[in-house]
Amino acid sequence: MKRKLRVIICILLTGIMLCSACGSSGGASGKGTRILLTMYNEAKPGSFRGSLVEAAQNKAASEGASLEVVYADNSIETQVEQIKNAVSQKYDVIICGAVDADTAVELEANASGIPIVFICNCPEDKRLKADKYIYVGSDENVAGQFQAEYILNKISSKSELNVMIIKGPRGQSATSGRTQGAKRTLEDSGKTINYVFEDYADWDKGIARDMFDIFMQTGNPLDCVLCNNDTMAMGIVEYCQENGIDLGGLPILGVNAASDACEAIINGDMALTVYQSGLGQGEASVEAAIKLAGGQSVKGMEGATEDNKYVWVPFEKVDSSNAAQYK
Repeated sequence: MKRKLRVIICILLTGIMLCSACGSSGGASGKGTRILLTMYNEAKPGSFRGSLVEAAQNKAASEGASLEVVYADNSIETQVEQIKNAVSQKYDVIICGAVDADTAVELEANASGIPIVFICNCPEDKRLKADKYIYVGSDENVAGQFQAEYILNKISSKSELNVMIIKGPRGQSATSGRTQGAKRTLEDSGKTINYVFEDYADWDKGIARDMFDIFMQTGNPLDCVLCNNDTMAMGIVEYCQENGIDLGGLPILGVNAASDACEAIINGDMALTVYQSGLGQGEASVEAAIKLAGGQSVKGMEGATEDNKYVWVPFEKVDSSNAAQYK
């Protein structure tokens, strides 16, 4: 009888230990999870997208998940085919940097029920679904807000500001969010805001440089240049350096905290950038993907919103006081 009792107690204790182990795992295990990451364009090493993809690969490996990366070369048709292939090859979850955020419905339909974690290009809220089709990234409006706040503080004595805005590609949520955030903050200041030049430079240094050259030939007044990313900002910085334009009197602002932009800030040639964490977004996108693949919720993830549609990774201001930390 005592022997039977000891056996029963051992069985109960073993069960309790197993349950405790399961409960302490902290979330879904990534072991065996198959993830497809489709990005709208190539992620070059050292770029924001490059750091994001690298972080996603490292995070997947550390979690025991497999992650395949494919690029759509800015082709909606190519990206749709990649999504279809994910279905036929039985991937568990998709991470998608959409070529065009407006194609979210088409991408979701072709995913045939596979969860999607959108990155880099945020679909409209109505296209997202809690714990099924979600977005991981940074709130783009905040980047524009940070730029505008810097200008309003830097040029506080003027009641009227002449502003140039150099934008990213059409159809990119970063383009619209950063531009709208900057404009809203500037206009809420009560100052008269004149947008003396505004156009799309598609994240391209050469295009931004050419646009600035065209504007300078008009001879119109200019107080500041707000760029949706650092690459375009650096195109304008280089133009000014080569043409003897005083950068101390013309604040140029970007986004991403690229190493050359941080160096320009340290040298006094650029005013501000806004750090967007490719590392943070890459890791969070994989963490969220593993949860969705396992039928779990993103609730409880750092930065997750109450509606379980978004996981926000915060932006950070970078100016002369801290630029050396981000190089």
